[in-house]
Order: sequence, then structure tokens, then C-alpha cells
Amino acid sequence: MSKGASGVDHVDGMLPIPQLFAYGLQHVLAMYAGAVAVPIIIAQAMHLPIEDLIRLITADLFTCGVATLIQTLGFGPVGGRIPLIQGVTFASVGPMILIGQQHDITTIYGAIIVAGLFTFLVAPFFSRLIRLFPPVVTGTIITIIGINLMPVAVNWMGGGVGNKNFGDPLYIALGVATFVLVVLTYRFGKGFLGNLAILVGLILGTALAMIVGITDFSEVGRSQWISVVTPFYFGFPTFDFASIVSMIIVMLVVMVETTGDSIAVGEIVDKPIGQKELAAVLRADGLSTIIGGILNSFPYTAFAQNVGLIAVTRVKSRFVVAASGVILILLGLFPKLAAIVACIPNAV
Repeated sequence: MSKGASGVDHVDGMLPIPQLFAYGLQHVLAMYAGAVAVPIIIAQAMHLPIEDLIRLITADLFTCGVATLIQTLGFGPVGGRIPLIQGVTFASVGPMILIGQQHDITTIYGAIIVAGLFTFLVAPFFSRLIRLFPPVVTGTIITIIGINLMPVAVNWMGGGVGNKNFGDPLYIALGVATFVLVVLTYRFGKGFLGNLAILVGLILGTALAMIVGITDFSEVGRSQWISVVTPFYFGFPTFDFASIVSMIIVMLVVMVETTGDSIAVGEIVDKPIGQKELAAVLRADGLSTIIGGILNSFPYTAFAQNVGLIAVTRVKSRFVVAASGVILILLGLFPKLAAIVACIPNAV
């Protein structure tokens, strides 16, 4: 077996940097829309100005990268050292909107920091519940992950929810063409190229979108070159008991979700997740959530769509997802890079 193949097939396998970047970029493209959706929703609900929205997005991307590195590389008893890409949990959106509307954004961050600390501390106790997740439950979770992602894909193929031309046949045709390109590349591509099927489909699909005139890269020119994430940009956190309790409940839900995702990934990459490993994964969620509260971001968990991507590509190396973390950090520091990714049409 070649060195490259060995790296692909083993959770601790290392690949050449170009391959790490290419495979890692696939993961970033798969999760990007979901990663930026939460700050957009929160900013709109709180009627924040556009400059604050940009800060929320860049802070979110940067912290996604930091959280992913913590989870994939790990240190001491923190981080599962498995290919789990981290992103903001959608379970926190409703409670955060209510907290922000009743109080302000600093109260949101106060609740997030305390809830992250709670998650970090209870991780070893919660991990004892892993015996409640036998193979039949794990298989059901993997199935539900795929089923739950289908409505997202359908909405994107229609142009994205909120698009005034939603359902335009051109969007649907573009989505179908991209899907066909992915399948053909996966079926007939050899080795490295076959594993890059999704990335190839995205690139070719974007090229088709440019040809038919539905891709606009003007936002790239308007974006800043460099944007530094400032801790406590909106002010020091404030603490409200009811808000903290509601965010802790959110993190309990997140821990259940993370447990399912980590067991699923462990099955895919042939690294069984036991009580000790699950505790390390949950500690990483808690620490990342604390960092999110400090860096003007939100609670973090594993992204289910990337679990599915690992199952499809069979690229098991955790260092590939660590490369995704580096790319996300760069997107958070260089808004022009983020703008390029954001210009990929939803249908693609």
C-alpha cells in the first residue's frame, strides 16, 4: 500500500500537504453554509448593523477552526483525536434569540461561557451514558443524519430559502448537473481524484454557474483583506440565571448529539469510542464553547454533514479535518477568502 493510501485509510495517517489541503477544503465547503447561518440569523433577529454581522461571521469561522483543531489534534484529556469538524449548533439559535431580545448580546455570551464550563466539567460523568448507545442506536443515528440533511440539500438546489427566484428551473438544473459531476468523478476517478469528487463537483458546478451568469464575485472586491478577531468585542459578558439555565439545557442536547456523531465517526474510521474517548470529545465541545463566548461566537458541536462526507469519501485521517481547521482560521482572518467561498451558488 502506498504512503498516500495508508494516510487516507487510517485515522492517524498523515498525507502530503497538497492532499491535506484538498481533502480539508472539501470539508470546509460542505459545512460552510451551515457555519455562517447561525451568526446571520442572530444578527438579523437582533437588528445588528452589517459591520457587526461581518464580525460575527469572521469570529465564527475563526473559532470553528480553533475548535476543530482542539477536537482533531487534542491535548491531554481534551479532544477525541478523531476527524470531527466543529461548528455552531443550531440547537442554540432559539434560546440565544430570546436571551438577546430580552437582555442583550453580552448576556448571550455570559450564558455561553458558563454553559461551556458546565459541559467541560460534567463530560466524564455524561460519558458514562455511552452504554445507552448500542450499535442499533448508532446505526439509527447515522441514518437520521442522512435523512435530516436531505431537506437542506433540496432547499439549496432550489436556490436557497429566501431567494425570490426559489425553485427556478435553472437552479434545479445546476444542482442536478453538479450532482452528476460528483457521481461521475467518484465512479470513474482513480485514487486521489475519486476521493476529491465533491470538491471537483463544486468547482465544475461553480464554473457552470459562471457560464450561465448566476455567480456574482463582486462581494470579494468589497471585502477586507485582513480582519482580526477581538475578544469581548461587544463588551464583557453579563450573567443572568435564567439565561444560563436555558443555555445549559442546550448543551445537554449538544452532548447527546455529539455522542451520536462521535460514535458514528468512530465506526467509520475503525476507532471505537469508549467512555474515556467520549469524555475527551465532550471536553473539547465545552472548551470550544467557552472560547466561542470569549471570541464573540457561539456554542460548538460536531457537524453531522461532515460525518456523512467521511463515510462517502472514506478518507479517515484526522489530520485532513485538522487541515480544515487551519483553512477555517484563515477564512476568519482573511474575509476575502471567506467571500470567495460564499460566492459559490446555493444550488451548487
